[in-house]
Amino acid sequence: MEASRARAQVLIAAVLFGTTGTAQAVGPALEPLAVGAARIAVGATLLAGIALACGAVRVGAGPRAVVLAGACVAVYQASFFAALDHTGVAVGTVVAIGSAPAFAGLFARAFAGEALRARWAAATGLACAGVCLLVLGGGGATGGEVSTAGVGLALVSGAGYAGYAVATKRMLDAGGAPEAIMATVFGVGALMLLPVFALVPAGGLLAPGGIALALYLGAVPTALAYILFARGLEQIGAGETATLTLAEPLTAAILGVIALGERPSVTAVAGAALVLSGLAVLALRPVRPRAATTPSEAHA
Repeated sequence: MEASRARAQVLIAAVLFGTTGTAQAVGPALEPLAVGAARIAVGATLLAGIALACGAVRVGAGPRAVVLAGACVAVYQASFFAALDHTGVAVGTVVAIGSAPAFAGLFARAFAGEALRARWAAATGLACAGVCLLVLGGGGATGGEVSTAGVGLALVSGAGYAGYAVATKRMLDAGGAPEAIMATVFGVGALMLLPVFALVPAGGLLAPGGIALALYLGAVPTALAYILFARGLEQIGAGETATLTLAEPLTAAILGVIALGERPSVTAVAGAALVLSGLAVLALRPVRPRAATTPSEAHA
């Protein structure tokens, strides 16, 4: 029962993540960096309130790890909204999320000594080929033209998200409380993004439409979604979690086509399919013969 609930939590979180780009696109025309900074600021405030209400204080890591994770949040958030502004919701989200597992494998190898397996290499190859097709197919896209700069920003976002995920997983494994980890990490990210409000036009965030957009992005696909994701990740394996989060780019792509009228070219669609295929290869575990189950494995 706990595993079923955890799967539902991760799936709901992924769907909520997938609404981010469409919410920004249908909202008022605001500077993407300002929207991203406002989202993290509102989300961090709400997450802090949730952590206090739950009495969660343990983060399972020292200041350096928290600052690193917070910096990754700031990087992936700022570059994600800029990518969507350049290349559209469907393509931007697929590239950002589809590239994150490849970056996560590299980071885990570099900082945790984990081996890079053949399955990871195959998935990375598919994702890279898909990104190339997305760039080559940009000339035929409408409603969000695919651009090299936009794809590059999406890749930066994927790298930032991977760094955040690797750091957060280590905190959870060290016994940190999900609510405390999310509140602390996003609080650091919000502080790092504060200069954005002085560097880019942000006055539109004070208008009713801007306030509504910031509140939605901070409350739903940030505070609520990340709490659900962290709680689900505690109960089920990383491979199964990655499979469930395929709902995010699929949600964004569907919303981009239905709600925003985006019409990527055939080549771009093929590229998006390759990126998603690479993510699926990385997420799905090979079937192995079942061995005798120990009491600890029974609750893994």
